[in-house]
Amino acid sequence: MKFFARSAIPASLYVVAMLAQASSLAVTVQDAAGKPLVDTVVFAEQEGLAAKAPKAAVIEQRGLKFLPLVSVVQTGATITFPNNDKVRHHIYSFSPAKKFDQKLYSGVAASSQVFDKAGTVVLGCNIHDRMIAYVKVVDTPFFAKTDADGVARIELPAGKYKLSAWHYNQAANAGAAAEQQVTVKAGDAATAAGYKLAVKAALDVEGSGY
Repeated sequence: MKFFARSAIPASLYVVAMLAQASSLAVTVQDAAGKPLVDTVVFAEQEGLAAKAPKAAVIEQRGLKFLPLVSVVQTGATITFPNNDKVRHHIYSFSPAKKFDQKLYSGVAASSQVFDKAGTVVLGCNIHDRMIAYVKVVDTPFFAKTDADGVARIELPAGKYKLSAWHYNQAANAGAAAEQQVTVKAGDAATAAGYKLAVKAALDVEGSGY
């Protein structure tokens, strides 16, 4: 879903004006057993809502891991990949949403990458096979990740949204349960929403950061 600026006022001013009256959405995500599901991406989309400039992000390599394991960015965002290890890395992605191949490097020599297509991007390292990370690219500025309690909070204007949840390890049949319509109410109290997602057995990956 794409977002288009309303013609009456510039898109940037519209978003600033709307966020000045922002409401809060609190989303709780659990696995099938009722345990908090950390690092779940949740994002809210509303047709016709003006976009804003995407924020840049950083995915570093440290301790032979990608940190963070899961990132979420708005379409068009730039991500940099500093290598803070003492060894060189060769990072890549074969994902349709973003394909790139950064040859062996150390320090901050890697080229930044623009993630200009919505979708899921899986990152790897040709030298260290167990290193892995995930980037969820979304067509909305309203997104967050769940914390250790399985809760994500999004500040956004009051209104009706399509709310989606995505976990890097969710089961194939979890997609249908990962979308819902939600009405965000104005006021001091956060609007609440929740998910229970089926996930596969935990992955043992060096990129986890745990």
